[in-house]
Amino acid sequence: MQLWSEDKLFQRTALMLGEKKMQALAQKKGIIFGIGGVGSWCAESLIRSGIRKLCLVDFDVVCESNVNRQAHASVNSLNQTKVIAMKNRLLEINPLAEIQTMHEVFSEQTKEKFQLNTYDFIVDAIDSIESKLLLIRMATETEALFVSSMGAALKMDPTRIKVTEFWKVHGCRLAYILRKRIRKGQLPAKPFWCVYSDELIPNEGDTSNKETDAAATHGIKKAVINGTVAHITAIFGFTLAGLIIQSFYQDYSE
Repeated sequence: MQLWSEDKLFQRTALMLGEKKMQALAQKKGIIFGIGGVGSWCAESLIRSGIRKLCLVDFDVVCESNVNRQAHASVNSLNQTKVIAMKNRLLEINPLAEIQTMHEVFSEQTKEKFQLNTYDFIVDAIDSIESKLLLIRMATETEALFVSSMGAALKMDPTRIKVTEFWKVHGCRLAYILRKRIRKGQLPAKPFWCVYSDELIPNEGDTSNKETDAAATHGIKKAVINGTVAHITAIFGFTLAGLIIQSFYQDYSE
């Protein structure tokens, strides 16, 4: 016998949004690129808010160094693909959710597989510069709501996390690099919101690259591994989810 009901799972959210808006929210379809420190918490927040239809995209597997900051990472999920580990966690929250997974790299070679025009919202939580630039270009050409995470590494102070339009981000090296590259190529087709922090603190320990086999296989390498902490990556992810829920709520209110 089922001991729960979906209405009761989201009763507190419905008190704020109302039943009609909750029903509309459940029909929204979204895709998250990057199920790491930021994307995993974004996915969890969306499902806990009543989103039902979500596609998770990541090429990597859960490793020990993920445990300090990623929602799906634990000693019990080591070596699972991140998208499957995250799907399992989300279905424990709402078994009625429709979770699709793509154990893929988003790249020039694979971009057509993702059918971005079929989604109501697109989340960029990608680390790779090349993939991020490609997603920004393609996502802003769709009618979907698009939100993006800038760099969450080397941050400690939660009060310095901000939201602004991409071209107004300041104090974030990742955003600086992206804008520099974009100015030499194709500009985004429309404005989009970013979560960022202008804080930058130094690494204190060994920064040598200990990338996973999956990362190496796909040619995604980092010369330096930067420190990250859970409260920052989680706030970034929750903020992205909040921008999505707030945007749809405002649409329903009009």
